[in-house]
Amino acid sequence: MEGGNGEGPAGGGATENSVERPPQQHHLIRDGDFVVLKREDVFKAVQVQRRKKVTFEKQWFFLDNVIGHSYGTTFEVSSGGNLQPKKMMEEITSETKEAGIDNRNIVDDGKSQKLTQDDIKALKDKGIKGEEIVQQLIENSTTFRDKTEFAQDKYIKKKKKKYEAVITVVKPSTRILSIMYYAREPGKINYMRYDSLAQMLTLGNIHAGNKMIVMETCAGLVLGAVMERMGGFGSIIQMYPGGGPVRAATTCFGFPKSFFNSLYEFPLGKVNSLLNGTFSSKTLPSESKDSISVGENNGTLLDDLQTSPKEIEENIIEVIENNHPGQETMEVISQEPEYKEHKEKGNKKDYIQEFQRKQEQQRKRQIEAAALLNERNADGLIIASRYHPTPLALSLLEFVAPSRPFVIYCHYKEPLVECYTKLRERGGVINLRLSETWLRNYQVLPDRSHPKLMMSGGGGYLLSGITVANDKQKSESCALELQKTEEPTAKKRKLQESDSTLENLP
Repeated sequence: MEGGNGEGPAGGGATENSVERPPQQHHLIRDGDFVVLKREDVFKAVQVQRRKKVTFEKQWFFLDNVIGHSYGTTFEVSSGGNLQPKKMMEEITSETKEAGIDNRNIVDDGKSQKLTQDDIKALKDKGIKGEEIVQQLIENSTTFRDKTEFAQDKYIKKKKKKYEAVITVVKPSTRILSIMYYAREPGKINYMRYDSLAQMLTLGNIHAGNKMIVMETCAGLVLGAVMERMGGFGSIIQMYPGGGPVRAATTCFGFPKSFFNSLYEFPLGKVNSLLNGTFSSKTLPSESKDSISVGENNGTLLDDLQTSPKEIEENIIEVIENNHPGQETMEVISQEPEYKEHKEKGNKKDYIQEFQRKQEQQRKRQIEAAALLNERNADGLIIASRYHPTPLALSLLEFVAPSRPFVIYCHYKEPLVECYTKLRERGGVINLRLSETWLRNYQVLPDRSHPKLMMSGGGGYLLSGITVANDKQKSESCALELQKTEEPTAKKRKLQESDSTLENLP
């Protein structure tokens, strides 16, 4: 799975194979782990698999040799696409580091380098490493020694980036994955900058033991960030539109299987029925008309399997596509390796039974999620979706307990302004705050610390607040009770007249 492209199996399917590991092995890379490849400021999330070719920054290689090494190890791509741990490069001697006073006499005419492109290609064909090529470029440059020390460092850094195939394997985290998605494909995470995500986690008071409601369409990045901070303790209810949740970024975190035991999912289209008290488990997507042929009619389906396997295969593919519309990361069943293996062995019956089991398990989890929502005592609400936030906030805040925080993200300010107004009219919330974070990177180097020239124009807007008991609803209920207990006006008048007559008596 390539995290930078947002591709991967939807849901927690890929993480089902994750098992708990001893604490002393948490820092070691194992087969099947999800890792992030780093080169300079470029990141890419992949899964470690033996003999699987990976392409990264115009380099292809295999990840077999990273297994057993510690996270943070730097590797160099050798011949044949094998990765070898990189040794610490020796510092350039003071003789080579002779520097000029300024660059005024240096003319960029393209003739300062004696090595041609053919010479460099010949060096690569001989298997000479990148650092040796860089050293030869320095030695064959007629202007290198006349450059200032800063210009020399810049030259070396530029040539290393071009000729040294050096890759660092790091452990996935919220910060790394958010930077990766924002740099490569920000549209998949609704242009949410990493500092905005950090503000959401802080304002939402995310910690272990919480009961959180998360509604996001950011490829599962926000969900993964909440799961990472909660550490597998507490419960998370993910609200999703369409036929199923998208969790491509969540898969990149490589959480253990125990983390997903406390993760529930509930369709957004059933929220109104849940609020009205008309919700029924029979109306869940897994019990839809399309899935009845797979979920209930076992005998008919399995009998037909022997006579018309092609039709059955097409039916199951149609069911999966109907249950997961619009998910770019979801592959049809005929393309999955597990399906191909069963197809080759001719054992489709077992695979269909496994599919039925997963459908039933998903339905049970959704019923459990409905029961958790009906308690209406969630500890917080996180919304970060491409849909208008007002109807989502007004509906989902009904499931949040009083004195709990909520955070709503949107790439634009105007929808949050409308949401702010509607929440003020509705009541039941205090400390409403609409904010935008400002971020600027600084280069910190000796005698060269300054803001970077290129910076992000905006990272989105956040609307945060705290829920309280709605006084308007309380006052209305109290008024109704007073009207019921209060005596009629005519009877009141009679009582007043009788009291006045009694006072006039001698």
